[in-house]
Amino acid sequence: MPRETRRRIRLAAARRDQPVRQYVLEAVEARLRDDLIEDASAGLLTLSESADPVLAELWDNPADATYDTL
Repeated sequence: MPRETRRRIRLAAARRDQPVRQYVLEAVEARLRDDLIEDASAGLLTLSESADPVLAELWDNPADATYDTL
């Protein structure tokens, strides 16, 4: 990890009066919430369309619309 990134993380954690470990864990968890959607009925984690625009484009097209009705 670049030295400047480590410095910025330490500063950000200090601003929140948190240990670096806690700050990083919360940041990673927030990113995972944004990138993954939990399908409560199946108990699965899936990529969200906002997390991967390429997959969103592949999934959201007329040829794939048939699978939306299944």
